[in-house]
Formats: sequence, C-alpha cells, structure tokens
Amino acid sequence: MTSGPTAPPPEDAIAGVSDLGENFRAAMRRLASAVGVLTVRGPDGPIGMAATSITSLTMDPPALLVCVNHKAALHACMEKDALFCVNLLSRHQSAISAAFGGGAAHEDRFRQGKWHSAADGLPRLEDAQAIMICRIEKIVPYGTHSIVIGAVDEAEVSGAIAPLIYQDGTYL
Repeated sequence: MTSGPTAPPPEDAIAGVSDLGENFRAAMRRLASAVGVLTVRGPDGPIGMAATSITSLTMDPPALLVCVNHKAALHACMEKDALFCVNLLSRHQSAISAAFGGGAAHEDRFRQGKWHSAADGLPRLEDAQAIMICRIEKIVPYGTHSIVIGAVDEAEVSGAIAPLIYQDGTYL
C-alpha cells in the first residue's frame, strides 16, 4: 500500500467546531472592527448602542451602512429620512463602548463620556475620532437585523487617529 496525500478535514471540522453557526461566529471573531456608538433622538430622549457593523458605502454621494438588531431599542427609531449619528470611538473610550454594548441601563449610558446635542437633537460624543450625521435613505431587513443605508449630511474628524478596535471579544 502506498501512502498518498492526506485528505483535508471535512469543512465542518474547522478548529474542532462542528456547527456552521459556531464556525461562523469563530470566523467573525477573527475580524477586527472599529467601534462606534450610534445615537438617535428617541421619543423619550436620547438612545444609543455600540456597533462594529459600520461600513463606508460610497464616496459619491457620501454614504455608509450600519446593521441594527431588530431587538435594539434604537431600531424602533430607524425610519426613512430619520437622522442618526455615528460616533467613532477612540482607544481610550472602551468604557463607553461597554456601556452602550449593554453594560449599562439605557438611562445610564450617556453618563459615560462627554455628550452634547446640536440643534438636530442628536447626541454627539465630544472627543470621538469622528462624527457623522446621516439621514436614512433605505432600510433592508435581513434575518435578525436591518441594514440601514445612511446618506452622510455632515462629518467631523478629530486631529489624532487612534480608533478603538474590537476583535475576539477584546478591545485593541
């Protein structure tokens, strides 16, 4: 009997994980992402949530997309032509991300960091890496989330580039 090449392991045996959902989760933990806090003006005051699913879409016109879970309180405020703010966090703002990621009650989240509202009522983080004010152009439901396409109406950037990055359950 001749020894030949060893057959590759079955696809469902990657890293000892046998379930597609678990494999997908493990694969996504290897994807590093910048962290932002999405904010809206809700009917009873400001609402915000941490997000890593923030992606540039086009430069002309300036647009981005964000993904929002249907269960998130912020989702109820997402409708065509509504405004939302993307606050990209700096390295030193992991406590803000943790609070808006569910580590604090909704009414306590805006106690982390220095927030202010402009005439449009959208909460803005004073020392964020960047702030983008967006108008919702389209909402596409998909699975447990909605893909929200926002036309960027306004963008501000800070002087230093030092984004907060999230990967494998850890801030970098």
